[in-house]
Amino acid sequence: MSLIRRRKQNETSRPTRSDPSSIDKEDDNKKKIPAKDQNAEEIALKKLRKWSCIDSCCWLIGSICVTWWFLLFLYNAIPASFNQYVTEAITGPVPDPPGVKLKKEGLTVKHPVVFVPGIVTGGLELWEGHQCAEGLFRKRLWGGTFGEVYKRPLCWVEHMSLDNETGLDPSGIRVRPVSGLVAADYFAPGYFVWAVLIANLARIGYEEKTMSMAAYDWRISFQNTEWVEAPAPMGGGGGPDWCAKHIKTVMNIGGPFLGVPKAVGGLFSAEAKDIAVISVRLSEVRLCSYASSSYKYRATAPGFLDNDIFRLQTLQHVMRMTRTWDSTMSMLPKGGDTIWGGLDWSPEEGYTPSKRKQRNNDTQIANEDESEVVASQRKHVNFGRIISFGKDIAEAPSSQIDMIDFRGAVKGNSVANNTCRDVWTEYHEMGYEGIKAVAEYKAYTAESILDLLHFVAPKLMARGSAHFSYGIADNLDDPKYRHYKYWSNPLETTLPNAPDMEIFSMYGVGIPTERAYVYKLTPSADCYIPFQIDTSADDDDTPLKDGVYAVDGDETVPVLSAGFMCAKGWRGKTRFNPSGIRTYLREYEHSPPANLLEGRGTQSGAHVDIMGNFQLIEDIIRVAAGARGEDLGGDQVHSDIFKMSEKINLQL
Repeated sequence: MSLIRRRKQNETSRPTRSDPSSIDKEDDNKKKIPAKDQNAEEIALKKLRKWSCIDSCCWLIGSICVTWWFLLFLYNAIPASFNQYVTEAITGPVPDPPGVKLKKEGLTVKHPVVFVPGIVTGGLELWEGHQCAEGLFRKRLWGGTFGEVYKRPLCWVEHMSLDNETGLDPSGIRVRPVSGLVAADYFAPGYFVWAVLIANLARIGYEEKTMSMAAYDWRISFQNTEWVEAPAPMGGGGGPDWCAKHIKTVMNIGGPFLGVPKAVGGLFSAEAKDIAVISVRLSEVRLCSYASSSYKYRATAPGFLDNDIFRLQTLQHVMRMTRTWDSTMSMLPKGGDTIWGGLDWSPEEGYTPSKRKQRNNDTQIANEDESEVVASQRKHVNFGRIISFGKDIAEAPSSQIDMIDFRGAVKGNSVANNTCRDVWTEYHEMGYEGIKAVAEYKAYTAESILDLLHFVAPKLMARGSAHFSYGIADNLDDPKYRHYKYWSNPLETTLPNAPDMEIFSMYGVGIPTERAYVYKLTPSADCYIPFQIDTSADDDDTPLKDGVYAVDGDETVPVLSAGFMCAKGWRGKTRFNPSGIRTYLREYEHSPPANLLEGRGTQSGAHVDIMGNFQLIEDIIRVAAGARGEDLGGDQVHSDIFKMSEKINLQL
């Protein structure tokens, strides 16, 4: 008790804030502190309390990592049927996957199936490399996690680039396609390509003995692979009747038969709509926010990594690399102005995003006249002008455009190479006069686009001209069309003599798809890519948004490119289809997933996501099991592809 009493005495003897004498003593002590020291102390305290930009970035990254690991833990901990249970609770019963449904109907394996991956989706691995690639033998350079892009970016670019003269691997480097079904089942972890279709085919009995992946190096030209019927050494030497004997059906999924305008934006400025929009969004934020930039397929946004602060010049490296890939040139629009339209017309005239009803070539829709009235009330759009320098040029009548021919412009007055560091694109050899001449021509159609690319990228197009052609054949009996450079253009070659074979064109519709671009000169055109999509160009009365005119398609391939050949060019016996191979159009109306639990959706019409579309998978499995096009109901069309085809004056 004495101890307690002593503590109470000490406590009571201590001065308190209520004691006037103690307050006076504290005030006297404060008065003894100089004013400068007080200010310095207050500033230091404020600095300690301030939440810096780096703190915010670290906190954000930490939060994302913790959330990701927590979700990953839950994903591995919950039962496999949990997702289906939750989805059914929200949306109702989930339909059986196509493979399960068709197995119940008794479908089994009949025809062997060969998958041919499209450009970009097939994995590539390293077999031989330079010193910087030590330890990467048989590791994926393309596909998978893309880990080497972040660890050794310049080394990765070096090994993914081809020789600019031969279009093949450079000396000391061998990059080869991944073999087997794993070559293109998934493009990246969790991002399926062929995996869903493979799994559903397996449901009715398919395995690796009856289905295979024809993996190839998609970067190189078609001539550097093989064409099965052509005589060796240019082809496989199978003979003129090989297709008739061995192929029942060719089912093209999202096939860009006539090329895509998106390829023009990629080759001209290493960008497209998604890249251009990211550029503007990122340029509006402060430096501390750049750590959370987006990466979208081809490159990170211009104006972000082109900035001198970073000294990375990502787009220049990407352009230098992709311009060595001959496959990019195979995607340029084919058929010229006859197919894609001129300065004042295009097959898509009157296009307006709207709800559509299913139709085929023999049926008429009752409300077509009504939709035409709505379309006629919209502003005229010149989709045929694939590139316009300025929104005013894109909208003006051609008679009011003063086009100064760029073809005879003198190149020169280039900036010094050391100013642009180690990235040297062909734009730097054009000089200011050459760049100015390109912009003064003002508007480019499908035909003049080729002249434009010859002017700005002569090395690229010199190699491309040896491997590809983009015109329309006058006389397919002319011996010159036996050359391999015409084989990838369906307007300059004929289908094989296989009258019992069938060809399907299967693609998504209902998604705005890039068709034409509004460009501008970039402010720092002396050292960077001098042309850029003008994302400030918008128009509520036309399908112009962020500098891009859109038409109907699957987000990558316009309906015109995917559907024209099966709708008209090959329909019946034509000079392009002399044996009368049956052709069918199967369009799949895009329907986005109803909730996050559906992933990428089972009714998607997007260019890659369509590979998980249940209806498309069911159509493919039925044909593999023995069905013909008529058994599927013939054409399934939602778009205006037949109307577009009628506007194209092509000799058949």
